[in-house]
Amino acid sequence: MVVTNHSENGDSEEHVNRYLEMREWREKHIHNACDNPTVLNQFHDRLMKETVQKAIEKIESELGPAPAHFAFFIMGSAGRSEQAIWSDQDHGIIFAGGEESKPYFLKLGIEISNGLSVVGYERCDGKVMASNPKWCNSMNAWEQQIGDWLKEASWESLRYFSTFFDSRVLLGDDCFLSKLKELAFQHLREEPYLYIRLLENISHIKKGIGILGQLLPNSSGKETGYINMKEVILFSYVNSLRLLSLKEEILAPSTLTRFQQLSNDYKDIKKYQLDFEKLLKFRLYYKKYSKSYADVHFLKITSLSKSEKQELKQIMKNGYKLFAETKNIIIRGCSS
Repeated sequence: MVVTNHSENGDSEEHVNRYLEMREWREKHIHNACDNPTVLNQFHDRLMKETVQKAIEKIESELGPAPAHFAFFIMGSAGRSEQAIWSDQDHGIIFAGGEESKPYFLKLGIEISNGLSVVGYERCDGKVMASNPKWCNSMNAWEQQIGDWLKEASWESLRYFSTFFDSRVLLGDDCFLSKLKELAFQHLREEPYLYIRLLENISHIKKGIGILGQLLPNSSGKETGYINMKEVILFSYVNSLRLLSLKEEILAPSTLTRFQQLSNDYKDIKKYQLDFEKLLKFRLYYKKYSKSYADVHFLKITSLSKSEKQELKQIMKNGYKLFAETKNIIIRGCSS
């Protein structure tokens, strides 16, 4: 394995070896956690937290203690506690004080990204990582960034905002992140048309069922015969509950927790929680032996029995119904 962005001194080599030891530990023990989505995500949390701690120790040994209080937060499937056996990196840093501290925290972000990569978490293709200046900011700069994303309200800026909202603090002060989410709620209260823009941002859902009720796997490329569970099934649930959580000002990033924290006014929505739980278990059962992040979301249709195909189609259909009901709620709310 090639490890980049490390100096060749003994201290750096020692930290690389620690990351490699953690990777070996991951490979040895992760399958013991693969029978339950909650247990698996607790495993990921422990491993990521230890990796970040090692990165902090390395930077402190080189540059001294952090110049300000900070929070390291995770996003995406990690933020929602919905990781499969393999996961990529989505994370950021919020720090107190001014921009003079940014060089320190960027170096920390780079070290964290390097460490997580060695341990087995692929770098984010879109560079949504604390090693990217866009995702490593002071509290004031983050407040400005969130306001700018919502003010611009473009496809890209709202995608960044949605990514940010599925977040939780892994190490540091939770209040950094909760204050930023409260600020987002304030912007949405003042500009309710943004709910429609956010809805438009997630309205394209790749269909996985044909007009005759058959599953529609990919028909070209190396994934021919496979269905992408993330794009075709998972997103219907995740995107719907994110949008409803923004509307109801729910801070929790987990889709399951969002289901639970919706009021009883949403009983027609809450009934889909069971389908989402089935989906997480279904994905874990069939992809627990995936060899890489590249294939962890792809399910080979011919590997399923008739009853398993029926179960998958029902979960998929209910996801489409959930999204349709969510869409109606948002539209009605903005027109009243």
